[in-house]
Amino acid sequence: MISALTFGVLSFSSLLTIIDPIAAAPIFVALTDGSDAERRRRTAIKACAVSLGLLVVFAVCGALIFRLFGITIDAFRIAGGILFFVMAMPMLTGAERQAPEDGDAPRIGDPSIVPLGMPIIAGPGAISTVMVLMGQSATTLEAVFLIVAIVGVIAVTAAFLIVSPGIVRLIGKSGIHVVTQVMGLIMCVIGIQFIINGLKPVVVDILSSVR
Repeated sequence: MISALTFGVLSFSSLLTIIDPIAAAPIFVALTDGSDAERRRRTAIKACAVSLGLLVVFAVCGALIFRLFGITIDAFRIAGGILFFVMAMPMLTGAERQAPEDGDAPRIGDPSIVPLGMPIIAGPGAISTVMVLMGQSATTLEAVFLIVAIVGVIAVTAAFLIVSPGIVRLIGKSGIHVVTQVMGLIMCVIGIQFIINGLKPVVVDILSSVR
């Protein structure tokens, strides 16, 4: 029981560090710029529900899914990086804040699944972490504590996202525009870093095979 609890604490701390809800909160605020408080709350809950489902599924049968479709974690990193980059460009240029002529038309798409649910919350790092942790669990109880840790981290993340609109009221509309562009730049850099991390082992393998 004590070893399982220790494993659960290790899992919680590892996932909390990887997901980093404090860093996800300003990205959430930037992506939901123009939404009211209720829509932001629904978006946060939906994003966290999606990421929770993804992490649990990959924890339980991630290795099987990857083998079934012939997917590698490096390919997953590259795909996540491309998603980050594509979502960052409108934030940098301000295109996501251009309202359409129709008053009732939505200004932006629903970001709760992509990129918030995946890859911002349930990114390649978090998915590979839960897969590794599940592989390291020696007993059923440790696996249960891992699932509990995943739920706990997602709950903390949801709390951060839900309270983040309060930041909006403090810094104002012009401040949000600045945050949006800054976070767009950061998302762009994160996306490029994901792509580099995914390509590096592939290039190394190619060079090794050539030699």
